[in-house]
Parts: sequence; structure tokens; C-alpha cells
Amino acid sequence: MKPLDGVRILEVAMYGFVPSAGAVLAEWGADVIKVEHAVTGDPQRGLRQIGHMRVEGDPNPNVEHANRGKRSIGVDMSTPEGKELLHDLARNCDVFLTSFLPQARTKFGIDIDDIRAVNPKVIYARGSALGPRGEESDKGGYDMTAFWARGGIAASLTPPGTEGMISPPGPAFGDTISGTNLAGGIAAALFKRERTGEPSIVDVSLLSSGVWAMGHGIALSVHMNDHMVAPVPGGHGAITNPLSGLYETADGRFLSFVMLQPTKYWAEVCTLIERPDLIDDPRFADSEQIAAHTPEAVELIREAIRTRTLPEWTERFGSLSGPWAPVQDSLQVASDPQVRANEYIVKAGELELVSNPVQFDVSAPTPGAAPEFAAQTEEVLLELGLDWDRIIALKAAGAVT
Repeated sequence: MKPLDGVRILEVAMYGFVPSAGAVLAEWGADVIKVEHAVTGDPQRGLRQIGHMRVEGDPNPNVEHANRGKRSIGVDMSTPEGKELLHDLARNCDVFLTSFLPQARTKFGIDIDDIRAVNPKVIYARGSALGPRGEESDKGGYDMTAFWARGGIAASLTPPGTEGMISPPGPAFGDTISGTNLAGGIAAALFKRERTGEPSIVDVSLLSSGVWAMGHGIALSVHMNDHMVAPVPGGHGAITNPLSGLYETADGRFLSFVMLQPTKYWAEVCTLIERPDLIDDPRFADSEQIAAHTPEAVELIREAIRTRTLPEWTERFGSLSGPWAPVQDSLQVASDPQVRANEYIVKAGELELVSNPVQFDVSAPTPGAAPEFAAQTEEVLLELGLDWDRIIALKAAGAVT
């Protein structure tokens, strides 16, 4: 049994952020019904080009990532019949999940008061760009704008003197993080309702998630009245610790060391890089000496690390007790033995997808494939209790696909 078995979620949302919350909830066992426009569907379905990569045909990872395991129904909420149908669906759900802006929620009759009128116990969950309050609460946005740029991440990652700003590392980066936050909030609201009988309004924004991701840096900046400054590319890293930074290997790859207690690991590292003479070198005798002579230590370690390839160092550092990691690209991550051992990438239909980061009882989720557009329209309507005459009438009126 999955944690959310028996929970039904009605998702009225588009693109990556809020649908990714639905995907997480589906992997936790919820029955997620995705409401799409009766004709055009979720605009995300048309996303084929990401940078230099173009997806031809289906399945499309740009759709599957945030819509795995759901059921899709096509509804035109602008019609009276469609609006009535949506309220019927909401009457039988535990959670109403939406990304629509305030004006659109009012227009289509899906704002909190509309949905609570037909289902007083429903948990109403909203994903927004900039939050539910303030002068800009009615503005839309994407992860590039509200999460990445406005949340302080882009500026904190961009080294001084760089033209422009560092871009996100991949599609839906802030969307996926924000969606997981929203899924967690919904799970907490379900727990509260189970305990108290009281439903909640759950809000998560791209901005709130970006600010939260930068939380340590922002708190430090406020305390010190100074902003975070990105290190110059090619620099080592910590200015007082040679065992916290990047080192290039013989094949042009990199190792990341993050050993925050350098004296604890100094002898071990020196032995593995075949420089035992450095263990008793007075320049590195204690933490103060290591800090004072970090530039010298960095050059010595750089010289040693450049003598072997990343695969060679990976094998050699297998016994290293201090934290380190190879710097991997998105394709290399997919073949990482530790990623595979923990089933962080799982089969979903014809594709392999990254599973959501939460596992229960030491087992990976088993996501289903994303639904084809409106594929379960009739199935969901029959479950709702509509007969075929009613379903045909809704189709004829253009209210459903």
C-alpha cells in the first residue's frame, strides 16, 4: 500500500511547476485526474525543443516528467456544461490543485469559494509565480523568472565580470523543486485534515521556493549586509582549505572535495595521491598552518591529481573516508552505480524517468506513464456516474473531448 492510496486529486494546471506536484503525489499513490483544455490540452505537450535537443514523436520526456501516473480528461471550462462538470469532479476529490491565476480562477468558477461551495472539506492547493499576497500576486511567471532570477540564484551563481547571467542547468529546474515543495505541503494538509477534520489552503510559489533554496545565503547576506559573490571559474574553492574545492584530472574531468576538517583527512589524501612526504610537512602540521599555506597545498594536490584520469581516481578514492565526488553531466548521472543501486531512475512506460526523491520502506516508486491527451475522459465520467447519453451530450456541446 502506498501512503496516499485512496486520495483523489483534481489537477487543473499547465506546464511544469504544479503538474510536477501532481506527479509526486501520483507516485505516492494518489489518483490524480489531470484536467486539460478540451481541444488544445496542456501547452506543455507542444514542448519539443530544449536547447540543442529536439524530441520527435511520443513519448515525450518534456511531458512525461511532470505527468507520470495521472489520468487525463479534456474539459472546456468556458462552457456552462464544462464548468458544471468540473464542479461535479471537485465534489468527489480530496485535493483541488491549480496553477491558474486569480483572474482565470474567477472566470472559470474554480476559485476557493467556488470549489468549497461544492466540497467544503477539500484541500485547495495553489502554485503561483510570486505568491498569494502583495501587489504582484496576480502576475504569472516561469521558473526562469520567479525562481531563478528573482529568487537570487542567478546573480549568486554568476561570477563578477560575466556578460549576462548564468542560466538554469536544465528545463523545469525550479519547477520541479517547487512542485516537490507543493506536494509536501499537500501531504501535510491531508495529515492535518485527517487529525482535525479541517481543510487547508496550501500555497507554494516559484519565488518562495527560490528564496528558500537560497535561504542560508540570504540569511547570511542580511546579517552581514552584503551579497553573495560567485567564485571565478577555474578557482580552487575554499581559500583556507585545500581539501574543499575542485581538481582537474588527466582526462579533463573534475573531482569535488568537500572535507571541511582538513586535518582529519590530510594524511589519508596524501597517501592516496602518493605524496606521503606531505603528511609531516610543517606547512600542513595543523589547521592554522594548512589555512596559511592553502595556495601551496592546492598546487601540490593539483599536480598530483593531473596524473590520473577520473575513472582511475574514482577507483583509487573508493576507500577515501572524506566526502568527495566526480563532477558529472546529466548523461553521466544516469549511469552512476549509486544512482542505479538506489533506483533514483526508474522505468515509466517506454521511458526511464528520475523518480521523486522520497522513498518509503526502502523501495522506489513505480510511476506509470503520462496519459495521452484526454485519454481517460470517458472512464472518469463513467466513474462519476454519468450515463452514455449524458457523455454524448457533453461531447456534442464541446464541454469535453
